[in-house]
Order: sequence, then structure tokens, then C-alpha cells
Amino acid sequence: MDDDEPNPAELRPGEVLAVFAKLGVSSFGGPIAHIGYFRAEIVERRRWVTDKDFADLVALCQVLPGPTSSQLGFALGLSRGGVLGALAAFAAFTLPSAVLMVALALGASVLDGPVAAAVLEGLKIVAVAIVAQAVLGMAKSLVTDAARGVIAATACALALLLVGIGGQLGAIAVGVVGGILFSRRDDGPLGGQLSFRVSRSAGVVALSLFALVLFGLPLIAITTTWSWVDVFEAFSRSGALVFGGGHVVLPLLQSAVVEPGWVSQDDFLAGYAAAQAMPGPLFTFAGYLGAILEPGPHGLGGAVLALVAIFLPGFLLLIGVLPFWNALRVRPTIRAALRGVNAAVVGILAAALYTPVFTSAITGPLPLALALVCFALLVVAKLPPWLVVIIGGVGGLAIGALQGFA
Repeated sequence: MDDDEPNPAELRPGEVLAVFAKLGVSSFGGPIAHIGYFRAEIVERRRWVTDKDFADLVALCQVLPGPTSSQLGFALGLSRGGVLGALAAFAAFTLPSAVLMVALALGASVLDGPVAAAVLEGLKIVAVAIVAQAVLGMAKSLVTDAARGVIAATACALALLLVGIGGQLGAIAVGVVGGILFSRRDDGPLGGQLSFRVSRSAGVVALSLFALVLFGLPLIAITTTWSWVDVFEAFSRSGALVFGGGHVVLPLLQSAVVEPGWVSQDDFLAGYAAAQAMPGPLFTFAGYLGAILEPGPHGLGGAVLALVAIFLPGFLLLIGVLPFWNALRVRPTIRAALRGVNAAVVGILAAALYTPVFTSAITGPLPLALALVCFALLVVAKLPPWLVVIIGGVGGLAIGALQGFA
């Protein structure tokens, strides 16, 4: 090992906690932006890992289901500070936005009247611009040839035609098969070897627990009348099936909480838009949803239950894969399948952009005009999302005033 490279034997959970506490309150802009913050702080400034190892770890977290930036932070904390470092990285990066989102949800129950309704309409319109920006950005990086374009289009059609989780799973399956058959050409060289203190036996245990959460919980949910089991299963399923992290969780959570009537469509989209103004992982949106669930559990208990459920599968899968990743990632078939899955998630998100996001928020020319302005501010002016969210809320008030707060 080079003298300049970090020594993996140096376990420093306190240092990890301090660094990720800073990132947890300053990392705005979603998972892609978070990766930039992480690289600047951890590779360039502190040199915990080499640039090649960092790039390799980013690739792994992007193709695994789960919250991409949170998984990346967890893995970096694990490499630097062991198990305590991993837990410190997760808590410090997640808690600021989680606390803010839960506070927003608990405060939202006392907000009523036409002014609050106009602000919520503005937040729903901002969600259109934010999801459109995410589709555009992901398409540029993940749909880079004709084969992946066809995969994305097919996945979008399936997600639109087959409502619910069935369409999303079908779209992912199309991505796997399409990638293996039609996306064999690689995108670039592999990075270096990654080193983590996770044994293969621990990896097997984690993968077994992941399978239990994904396949065992639905069976328990249909054989009991415990509402907390239903809630935990719904959020854990969303966390386990999100390929690409971030905005891709939108259609899964919508299917999990809006379709059964636990959360209204308006509250869902307003909370989703507000989540864009928060630092840290977008998955903390689950805390907001858990706090407002009806009939329950809700409040602080529902928020904690939802947050644990949505993050748990992704971390179990990451721990399970880490001991085997260096061997798996060199296989052409695995890499081709993952390219196809990445293209498919672009199609799934495009379907979500149309419904429910666009169809429920754009109800006339004024909302459409505000959505276009917000999109231009994000994509052309490159304003930070939190600022565009504020502008959208003010725009909602202006539309409400023009319409007489009807």
C-alpha cells in the first residue's frame, strides 16, 4: 500500500461522525449532488479512499436497490470506522433531514385554510419540475445508446399500463433481460480493489435477512391484522425495490401509501416537493409519510417505523454484497444486466412524471406556466432545489390569489 493511501486498520468512528454531521446539514440537491459533496470532503480533502476506489463504490451503490447516497455514506463509514463508523455515518447524514421532515408533517396537521392550500398546490407544481429534471439528468447518464433507449421506453410503457408494483417489477425484469441481450458493450474500466471488514459469513446472514424482509414480511402481513406490520412491509418493499435511489422511490411510495388510502395524493406530493428543500437523503420523505398515515400507526412512532423500514433493506443488501463485489463486478453478464436495469429505472421515473405527478398538479395554464418556470430555474439557471421550492410555494400563493383562493 502507498504511504499516501489510507490504512483500513485505522478505525475512527468519531471522525466519521463529525464529517458526516457536516455533510448531513450541507448536502442539498439529491443523490447525484451528494456524491459530489462526498468526493470533495472524503477523497480530495481527507483522502480516506483513493479516487478509483471511490468511483467503484459509487458504481456499486448506484446499481443496488436502496438509497444510493446513504449506502455510499454507510460504506465509507464502514471502511473508515468499522461498524460504529457505518452507524455514525448513517445517523449523522440522515437525522437532520429526517427531523425536519417529521416536524413538517406534525406541523402540517394544524395548517388549514385557503392560504395553506395554495402553498401546497405550489409545492405539487414544483414536484413536476423536480421530477422532470431528474428524468432528464438520469437519461443523459444512463440511456446512452439506442438499445438502452428502447429498454427505457418499454419500461415506461409497462409502468404506465400495469398500475402498481407489478408494472414496476415488470419494467425491472425488462431491464435485466434487455441489458443482457442488447447492452453487452462496456462503458469504461473498472476501479481498484475495495477493502471492508465484512466477512463472507456476515454477508450471507445479511442477504438472508434481506430475503426474509422482502419475501417473508408480505406473508406475515396477509396473515395478521397488525397495522404496524402492514406499514413496515409497505415501506420496506419500497426501499428494497428502488433501483437508482432518490427520485425513483416516488412511484413505489405512491403505490404503497396513496393507493390504499393511507395518505392523500395532495399531501403526498406536497411532502415530496418539500423534501427537495432538505439536506441529506430523499428517503427521509418516508418519515413525513409515516407521521401522517391514517388510520395509523402515525405520529412520531409511525415516522420512526417508516424510516427504519425503508432504509433497512438497502443496508442489508449492501452488507451482503460487499464481501463478494470484487469477484462479481468483473463478470460481463452482471455488468450488462445492471446497465439494462439503470435504463429501466429512467423509464419508471418518466412514467411517474406523467402520473401521478403531472396529471394531479397541472390543472390549467397557470400551474403549467409555474412548472415551466421552476424547471427553467433548475435546469438553465441551475438554482439550488431548496430555493426553487420556496419560489414554487410563493408561486402557489400567487396563483391562489389570482383565483381568489377558491
